[in-house]
Amino acid sequence: MKFISTFPVILSWLIISGCQDQGNLTLAPVFGDHMVLQANTPVNVWGSSAPGKSVEVLFREQVKKSRADGDGTWRITLDPLEYGGPDSMVIASGPSRLAVKDILVGEVWIGSGQSNMEMPLVSDWATLNDAEEEVQNAVYPEIRLFTVKRNLAFQPVDTLSTDGWELCNPENIKDFSATAYFFGRELYSSLGVPVGLIHSSWGGTVAQAWTSAGALSQMDDFKEAVETISGITGSVDSLREQFRRDMKQMTEEMALLDVGIEGEDTIYASDQVILSGWLKMDLPRMWEETDLGNFDGSAWFIKDVELSASLAGSNLTLCYGGTDDSDEAWFNGIKVGSSRAWDLPREYAIPDGVAHQGTNRIVIRVMDNGGGGGFMGERKHFVLKSSTGRSIPIADGWSVHKGFDLRDVKTRPVSVANPNQPTVLYNAMIHPLIPYTIRGVIWYQGESNAGSAYQYRELFKTLITDWRNQWGQGDFPFLFVQLANYLRRNEQPVEDTWAELREAQSMALQLPHTGMAVAIDIGDATDIHPGNKQEVGKRLALNALALVYGKDIPYSGPVYRSHEIEGATVRLTFDHVLEGLQTSDGGMLRGFSVAGPDHRFVWAEATIEGNGQTVVVRSPQVKEPVAVRYGWSSNPDCNLSNSAGLPASPFRTDQFRGITQPD
Repeated sequence: MKFISTFPVILSWLIISGCQDQGNLTLAPVFGDHMVLQANTPVNVWGSSAPGKSVEVLFREQVKKSRADGDGTWRITLDPLEYGGPDSMVIASGPSRLAVKDILVGEVWIGSGQSNMEMPLVSDWATLNDAEEEVQNAVYPEIRLFTVKRNLAFQPVDTLSTDGWELCNPENIKDFSATAYFFGRELYSSLGVPVGLIHSSWGGTVAQAWTSAGALSQMDDFKEAVETISGITGSVDSLREQFRRDMKQMTEEMALLDVGIEGEDTIYASDQVILSGWLKMDLPRMWEETDLGNFDGSAWFIKDVELSASLAGSNLTLCYGGTDDSDEAWFNGIKVGSSRAWDLPREYAIPDGVAHQGTNRIVIRVMDNGGGGGFMGERKHFVLKSSTGRSIPIADGWSVHKGFDLRDVKTRPVSVANPNQPTVLYNAMIHPLIPYTIRGVIWYQGESNAGSAYQYRELFKTLITDWRNQWGQGDFPFLFVQLANYLRRNEQPVEDTWAELREAQSMALQLPHTGMAVAIDIGDATDIHPGNKQEVGKRLALNALALVYGKDIPYSGPVYRSHEIEGATVRLTFDHVLEGLQTSDGGMLRGFSVAGPDHRFVWAEATIEGNGQTVVVRSPQVKEPVAVRYGWSSNPDCNLSNSAGLPASPFRTDQFRGITQPD
């Protein structure tokens, strides 16, 4: 495409050369040199000046005028712009002048969410596939990058922290969102027009933090919290002092509620605790998948191990996978370690003289502040390691008991630094971008809401609708990534919070102009930040190219449509089959389970039939099938795809009560 610049070059330079006096004229912080403006739609430009002052915006052949309101704010809308550039913009108010240079007109997208959107090309906490090569090749002068730095606010603000718009080159791309970059690169390669990427995300955050007070207050689950946060005033120092007082009070309440703590004593750390009636659990596992239930709070894990005299006399280290969210550990009643690093394997040295020959007791208290609770990592991480070179496996046979439920805690501190509070990220990291004219949004989030997956059904739709209402651009495209596979693979069908969260995500497709990139085949069992962000960006771009830009290309894998029970079998039909269903690896179909009237699921045999258009599921253990599930776990072994090689989204045909559904 040949880019155009119709604003006369000589006039532009004359005006820019005189633009030294800024006075009290300002532009919103999202505007600046190297920015990209959205093509083929009216474009909003806004800022502040002296109250009542006339403001002019000159761009290309357009001259638009407005007048600042009583509070000094002004807003001007440019007529639709053709692709092209670079151009310059001049903003004038009386003697004050501002100039913005090197502006392109193209496609503007916002990328938001939590850590998998935030994950940069180069970091010390996540590893991108082929990172060095990708950075070296990231030379795209017509792709521009804008990052909103982390911040939170209790009321909507108009300012934001940023280094401004930057060119896409090896130096600037290192710290930018990998998912957003690969999405933008695919768009640029296919469309051949400038692309502007605005990145605003924060790792480990919940969706309610990214939603406005007005929208969240319509949900019963958040009304009280929104009212509290919206009413917060005072200096940062006073808020911090109040937070310290409330934290002390909350800690005391939790200790009173936790059945494993009595006064100053951690009674469950004692080797005298009777374990009859406790649940049995093998690790690693999230406790929402078990009879312990779906709750935030604490849980106690106890295991007895037998040591020989030689092992007891050696240097021992207690090792286990990272916990969600934090943990404390005792060995024979002696505290040996604690950590708040939820994603790191634990290694706690056992002090000399603590271990003894015979039965030794390990006690772990896990504290879950939100989302899923329990242990991550692999079975191999769970060992009692000896300096003799011998390791004793400790993954299996733990006794588990609930400590307390956070819902029973009355005091809820409001932190000036906690991003996981309703509205605070919308207020600080999204509201200042509105109403910058965009084409759409890409979103990668959900891990932190998995423990409340049933709630996410409404919450995610609320967020999407809220952003659209706030922007005032109608139902702009909102494309999102379904959770990738993660954690230990289950040997038998189970109830699962991540599966229920994926289902909640797919329900957002009921809203117009939405699209979902399925990532069930490109995750990592041991890393919540899988390295293949290239494919994630590509699949998001396929949705955009097909649904937004009208390209006649496959963009979705098979999506469950309906089923029929045929005696002892169930026949499934799908949308997005294309030329036929197939397996991604050429092997037999995997990932299907079936249940009878007792609602107990077992693994099923599945075959592709009907000229590649349907899947038939059966099991000799289920004579009267009533329901089928596919890919229904955190890390399923599943391989259904279509002729384009795009994976099927996990699904279930039943509506049985899930483990995240409130009673």
